[in-house]
Amino acid sequence: MPLATGDPESIGGYALLDRLGAGGMGVVYLGRAASGRRVAIKLVHEQYTQDEEFRTRFRQEVAAARRVSGAFTAPVVDADPEADRPWMATLYVPGHTLSEVVRRNGPLNGREVRTLGLGLVEALRDIHRAGVVHRDLKPANILMAEDGPRVIDFGISRAADSQTLTVTIGRVLGTPPFMSPEQLRSPRGVTAASDIFSLGSLLVYAARGSSPFESDSPYLSGYQVMYEHPTLEGVPEPLRPIAERCLAKEPEARPELDELHRMLRELSDFPAASPAASPAASPAASPAAHPAAHPAAHPAAHPAAHPAAVEGSATTRGSAESATGRPPVPSAPAPAHTPIPAHAPQRTAPGRDARRRLVVTTAGVALAVTGLTVAAAVFAPDMKDSSGDASATSDAAHSQPPASLPKGWRPWRADLRVGSDGPPLVYDESGCAPEDGRALYCGGSGFTVARVDAATGHVQWRWGTRPQLARPIGVRDGIVYTYRVPEEGGERFVVALDVTTRKLRWERSISGSAAVRMFTGGVLTLSPDARELVAYGPSGAQLWRSPAPRGKFCEPTTLGGAPYALCAPTGSEGLAAEGPYDLLRFDPADGTQHTLTTLPKKTLTLGAVQDKPLFLIPQTSKEVYDSGYERPYKAMVRVDPHTGEVTRIPLRRPVLGKPTLLHGTVYFVRPNGTVTAVAADSGRELWQRATDTENLSEPVRSQRYGQLYFVNRFGRLLALDVDDGKEAWRTAALTDPGTAAQDAEPRVVFVKDAIVATAGDTAFSIRPDRPSVRPSS
Repeated sequence: MPLATGDPESIGGYALLDRLGAGGMGVVYLGRAASGRRVAIKLVHEQYTQDEEFRTRFRQEVAAARRVSGAFTAPVVDADPEADRPWMATLYVPGHTLSEVVRRNGPLNGREVRTLGLGLVEALRDIHRAGVVHRDLKPANILMAEDGPRVIDFGISRAADSQTLTVTIGRVLGTPPFMSPEQLRSPRGVTAASDIFSLGSLLVYAARGSSPFESDSPYLSGYQVMYEHPTLEGVPEPLRPIAERCLAKEPEARPELDELHRMLRELSDFPAASPAASPAASPAASPAAHPAAHPAAHPAAHPAAHPAAVEGSATTRGSAESATGRPPVPSAPAPAHTPIPAHAPQRTAPGRDARRRLVVTTAGVALAVTGLTVAAAVFAPDMKDSSGDASATSDAAHSQPPASLPKGWRPWRADLRVGSDGPPLVYDESGCAPEDGRALYCGGSGFTVARVDAATGHVQWRWGTRPQLARPIGVRDGIVYTYRVPEEGGERFVVALDVTTRKLRWERSISGSAAVRMFTGGVLTLSPDARELVAYGPSGAQLWRSPAPRGKFCEPTTLGGAPYALCAPTGSEGLAAEGPYDLLRFDPADGTQHTLTTLPKKTLTLGAVQDKPLFLIPQTSKEVYDSGYERPYKAMVRVDPHTGEVTRIPLRRPVLGKPTLLHGTVYFVRPNGTVTAVAADSGRELWQRATDTENLSEPVRSQRYGQLYFVNRFGRLLALDVDDGKEAWRTAALTDPGTAAQDAEPRVVFVKDAIVATAGDTAFSIRPDRPSVRPSS
């Protein structure tokens, strides 16, 4: 809604754009920082500024929220609890609240409940690790963001060892249907187990549409919480044992977070309860009809200021569609190796399932102790129904050249998960290594090394007995190189496998802490004792050895196809420091070693431009917090591989983000989805684009189409124009990328022109020129 007369123009240096809502304790605004970042700003009503107890709670909220930082919470970016009117700014998080999702569309199905529960367990891990008990987990405090649930509102949370807050007799802080017995009985003595109880109530609410302690009166709800068994009628059978354990009256009888995480991972699928039968679907039982202990401003009371707009599958923005639907909470995955369009529009009968594809973004911020949540809805791009032809693609797609695809290719999606004897023993960059337009070799947290047919997604063979959270090193001349670690803490090997038969060609023992890198003519790694750089040829024969500098640990790398190493001093415990680094170049033929230069601490390797190594220099060795923990970079340096001459290339302004060098341009990708392109030869900023899609992968670049492609961990693909960063198209999120999406970074590779992306333990492929076309039947 627009700013009201009397609203300030700015708060704490943040320009105010909109009034998101107001409640008994304050007002929430949408604000913008000078950098363009959007924040939700909570400003306390003036009448509470002289209430010292309220100020104490607000200081506590700010302190608690600042202590917590994780993928499933909304971080505080700024605050002033001592101002005349206290305020706090949190990151603007896209997503409807859980209460809105269930009220609009009915209960969640098994896959959705599992994904919700796992995200909340991860959030509680971060919260409890910071020594904080949240104490107000309820549907209005859970934002269903695209990349997973977010826990908000630390208004009545407290440090586990804090005894400073006085609770007035007869006044209960919290929401009774989602509180724990001990919270009602002795609020000052609650522990982390209280949040487990509330999580159990949330899971029941999500699965059937109402709390297990639902009542017309908050006082009756509180009585039920303390003295009566939870009402679990209508809770799907697979979820009941988990709910019963979480809702045990005695805190010590509830599961720990690790056990709960395991139980939720093993939760089997179940269909969603009928919205018509769900208490949440009835106005009489909705949260708005029965407020809890304190009055709340429901999101429905603050409609969006602008008409809803959605985006069709792989289209540009602006298509219109019904404003009813649920945010993209993952549902059941397709069967493994099923040749379906990974993000193609699906024809669906009208009703609840037909509305799943709508993505809703809201700003949700809870105000102080009341649990007030306000929201403004903006409908973001996603899928729309289509007849299955190319009409849903952007106009640019029609004028693009036809894609060069693997023979027999069609859109596909494959679940690569497989049973194993334990967690991964190898950790590196997950994803797939492509092979000449025919196959991919993939590694992930839930499966062993697999060869996947690039045309169909069919798994042709698997190798190994334990998962590898590491993509194979690479493929060359009929050999795929990967790792092997027989047992935890055991010896580490580089392994060469025949690409056709998967037979072991050879293996060599290597250092347990170093990577293996391919260079022209062989592979480079460290000896088991880490004292020598060792090169092996395709047959497994040793090509040469070169000693590491005394007192230093060397990390092998390849730049422009040539072997190099970055060597840093080792500390008293034998661990390598993060610089300064000696840059060594090796003669590929005999390993003759040349020290080229010394690079400063925290230097990052970008690659090579015209065979000259290129590095990124940080502005400071410390990380800063913005949309996540990031390090600003101030310059690049280019090193002559023969003379060691260093050319410094200053950046016009410090740049944040994870960098990738592609075709002479460095692309910085931030956790909040902002992408910045910088020319590698001059340091000039070419463009910057806020994509509003968080947790993007490193990009790949298509010369044929002049586009960059990214994927996030929920399987949403994004295409940007390389010239100006404008969005070309995006796809819907995967229906369920698997719980491993929380463990592994998403990746994108090309097989010819076909895009292959991995999200968790799922791989899928689409074509860049017609990303929404159905496969021929």
